[in-house]
Amino acid sequence: MAGLFKVGSQLFTAEGPRAVKKLAGLGFGIFLDLKFHDIPNTVAGAVAAAASLPGVRMMTLHTSGGGAMMRAAREALAGRKRRPVLLGVTILTSMDRSALREVGIAGSPGSRAVALARLAKKAGLDGVVASAHEAQAIRRVCGPRFLIVVPGVRPATASANDQSRIATPAQAIRNGANYLVVGRPITDAADPRKAALAIAQEIAAARRSTR
Repeated sequence: MAGLFKVGSQLFTAEGPRAVKKLAGLGFGIFLDLKFHDIPNTVAGAVAAAASLPGVRMMTLHTSGGGAMMRAAREALAGRKRRPVLLGVTILTSMDRSALREVGIAGSPGSRAVALARLAKKAGLDGVVASAHEAQAIRRVCGPRFLIVVPGVRPATASANDQSRIATPAQAIRNGANYLVVGRPITDAADPRKAALAIAQEIAAARRSTR
């Protein structure tokens, strides 16, 4: 049912690479969501180290680190026969226009996400992480082969938690998402298996409707 298992900063901080190795040993592909953001040389080293871990098929870095940082990350993966997909995080789904203004960023989350996605593509990244609200616009400017990973996915009955720009699984699929990231609607559910199955069914129905 799940295409990949996400290892984020909380699990990685607590358990480190052994968490990745254990999941990979069980046969799972890993989405390593550590959102690297530093000077180009440091990020390049981190990306190379992450790519050497077993089972890592996707990893993330912050597009706000700039074009030079993203190019360094992409170059760190050059020459690998089976390299992980490199994704740039655009605007966090917890941020709205007010939150952006607070950190000195002008404009709407949508306009900034599209601009950052364009920069990520120019730097050679495979795709971006963006909310479902920006997915259609990103698809228009970055093309059909550019990957869009959508977090902040919430079934209609689920709580928004600390997210501002959320969407249902069906909305995210219809807006052009290639992958959905679903966490708390499953892990916080009274019956996680039942919640996961319901979400998978909604995704399958949305895919059928878009064919």
